[in-house]
Amino acid sequence: MTKDQKDNLFLLVKSLTKSEKRQFKLYVGRLGVNTDSKFLNLFNILDKSSGYDEAAILKTKVVKKQQLANVKAHLYKQILISLKLNPSHQNIRSQIREQLDFASILYHKGLYKQSLKILDKSKETAIHNEEKNLAYEIVELEKIIESQYITRSISGRADELTIQAKELSEANVITSKLSNLSLQLYGIFLKTGYVKNEDESERVTSYFNKQLPKYNIKNLGFREKLWLYKAYLWYSFLMQDFKNCYKYATKWVQLFYDNPKMINLNPVFFLKGNNYLLESLFFIKNREKFEETLFRLGTMLTDTSFHKDENVEALSFLYLNLNKINLYFIDGSFHEGLKIIPEIEKELNEYRSRIDEHHTMTFYYKFASLHFGAGNNKECIFYLNKIISNRTLTMREDLLCFSRVLNLVAHYEAGLDYHLETLLRSTYKFLIKMNDLHEVQKEMIKFIKGLENIYPHDLKKAFKDLHGKLKVYEDHPYERRAFLYLDVISWLESKIENKPVAEIIKNKYLAEFR
Repeated sequence: MTKDQKDNLFLLVKSLTKSEKRQFKLYVGRLGVNTDSKFLNLFNILDKSSGYDEAAILKTKVVKKQQLANVKAHLYKQILISLKLNPSHQNIRSQIREQLDFASILYHKGLYKQSLKILDKSKETAIHNEEKNLAYEIVELEKIIESQYITRSISGRADELTIQAKELSEANVITSKLSNLSLQLYGIFLKTGYVKNEDESERVTSYFNKQLPKYNIKNLGFREKLWLYKAYLWYSFLMQDFKNCYKYATKWVQLFYDNPKMINLNPVFFLKGNNYLLESLFFIKNREKFEETLFRLGTMLTDTSFHKDENVEALSFLYLNLNKINLYFIDGSFHEGLKIIPEIEKELNEYRSRIDEHHTMTFYYKFASLHFGAGNNKECIFYLNKIISNRTLTMREDLLCFSRVLNLVAHYEAGLDYHLETLLRSTYKFLIKMNDLHEVQKEMIKFIKGLENIYPHDLKKAFKDLHGKLKVYEDHPYERRAFLYLDVISWLESKIENKPVAEIIKNKYLAEFR
């Protein structure tokens, strides 16, 4: 049976760099008995294979069928231990945990003073690097040791540890509440996108206010502030309050630049903060600030001091390229944007195992939108079909809905109206099922459905009528979300004025910002 990219062990082996493979073999080879072991032979087979094929493995007779599961599990564990020992995977957290393990060993051997000395140093490092969960764990072990063996003459040692534990515990509780709130809001956004109506708005606002813990900003450290800004950012995104998105994304990113040592300790959060800052600037159409932020991020990512592992490399690709595309949407320079699609698509295939499906589909939607803006409707349909035909995609219902709406418009523009009626029916049913049939979509579907009854000389009037109906929703708190995915207003204006949609968007941008 061929499982190819689905076997976890195979994926782990294929993710190893040359130096990591070399270290693994050195690690295994430290004991002579391992040189011809089953798990090492299995490693060599998987390393040379282009896909995971269980039948091919069993044919080699390196391992019997009944042994395979255990050998695979053992190999998986040995690779992880080897990676843990690799200097490239060592960071402050792993160093503190290692010292905590050493202190625990010394404690169990009865060497209390040595254990406390290591703990004291580790605690200082943990607090200095905002690792308060680890610091709390260290204090708790200190309390256990001090309660069993009086090692110090300092009066009030018990009070000192109690106060320290209380302060760390309170900080960790706030962090936990804020991180839970942020994660829940992010989950809502991934599932349904922006709030669609007053009921959703009230529900999200009520949840946010109820779950937001009481805090004094002066007493918050780096980590607590980070989660606080994230929670406010996601609430603002859900509410389509992009000015507040910009406000909290700026605070998030500035927090890292004010604490530069945290960039390499938390590179993922640093990247995400920059991505949301760029998204906010995109929505408020501040191209100058957008380019400045994108350039600053790109410079940071090429700096040799910026630590990159495989995960950070994938995220760097993701955020840089999504925002490079967004740059062309701000002023309607779609034709220029088309030039970067082939290279991004090539890299997207290389990163496929490390980028989730939701973001892959987001790339396809942006590719489709670039082609639509440039007037390449068949290419637009090609990328939209990748989203629409994806039966396993359960995230971002709004992305799924607007892919179908744009698909309708692209079919009309491309003159592919021989099965437009079928598309209309399926789109209508899908929007009803998703509970996403709102005024903008209703008017669009009604318009496209009625096109067959409109004479060519009345077409411009029909476009004007639809434009008038939709224009009132452009600044509507909930209906305007439709225009974040598809600039229907500009498309209609392009039909009315007989100009390319890119020209309409560019002229609007220049009129507003130049």
